[in-house]
Amino acid sequence: MDLPVILKLDALTKQFAGQAAPAVDQVSLVLHQGDLLGLLGPSGCGKTTLLRLIAGFERPQHGTIDLAGHPICDGPVWVPPERRDVGVVFQDYALFPHLCVLDNVAFGLKTQVRRGKLAAGQIREEATRAIALVGLQGFEKRFPHELSGGQQQRVALARAIAPRPSLILLDEPFSNLDVQVRLYLRQEVRDILKGVGASGIFVTHDQEEALSISDSLAVMRSGQVEQFGTPEDIYRYPSSRFVAGFVTQANFLRAERHGNVWKTVLGSFAVDAAAPAAAIAELMVRQEDLQLRPDPAGNLVVRDRQFLGREYRYTLTTATNDILYARTATRDRLEVGQTVTAQVDLNQPQMFAMS
Repeated sequence: MDLPVILKLDALTKQFAGQAAPAVDQVSLVLHQGDLLGLLGPSGCGKTTLLRLIAGFERPQHGTIDLAGHPICDGPVWVPPERRDVGVVFQDYALFPHLCVLDNVAFGLKTQVRRGKLAAGQIREEATRAIALVGLQGFEKRFPHELSGGQQQRVALARAIAPRPSLILLDEPFSNLDVQVRLYLRQEVRDILKGVGASGIFVTHDQEEALSISDSLAVMRSGQVEQFGTPEDIYRYPSSRFVAGFVTQANFLRAERHGNVWKTVLGSFAVDAAAPAAAIAELMVRQEDLQLRPDPAGNLVVRDRQFLGREYRYTLTTATNDILYARTATRDRLEVGQTVTAQVDLNQPQMFAMS
């Protein structure tokens, strides 16, 4: 059964004064109740501007926004940020340094009291409930400077979810944290949001982070959504050369068409119906799809090896001095300078037209 739509954007466009191109350009997408949407893309692609448009911190020149079935931005209709049913978790946490954890979380609930959605006597109860949800029981009287970065981020999340908004927006929420804290907290945040049935959108430029947290993913480029879908579909079936390179960090091999096959430095591959109508194209090969074996007569040379714990990442050069990358299990270690042969494990080769 399809879940109800919680957010709908239609042709949303924002261009800042003095800029030649829009920061957000004709973006349309739909988010369903309880889903987490990742906005992924390089710096300057428009993902944070899109988040600010949804929050109401920026006003678009064109387009509409519907939240929970109600227009919040549609021509003359403009709902200001404080009246939108949206919680925001900022990159820098934005906690009040002079307020303790309980008062920081309670601050956002005072608006609910003024709007008649919460009784004044319930503020402490609801703030305590939100603090418990993020696992900070016992920290209520501490001040932000007495907390670690991960704990401060949890307080910011508790403050956002305490009013039980229709939508929670997170702007690169883990970028200021150490790697190990990021890995732990991103799963914890997903679990918390799923536990309360919250819908969320988060901005990131980290591919692994986006793939691991999202129910749906919008890959952005130059203000537009290049591809929208599930993380699995985007990783397996990228719709463009840009998405393939940015999300999968794949290798791209020059391929020449000879009848019904594409010939590459790693062998020949059958031409399928979706292949570009060109004599020369690029074959996408993910790093994990390269199977390496020692071979004195091989056409690849190991130039570098990185130990990543569960796997090795090899840098390889071809006979034509192209650079390839491969990830393999640690059980079979190859030495730098060793000559190898690569078998490409592709069920359905993906080709992209040469740019």
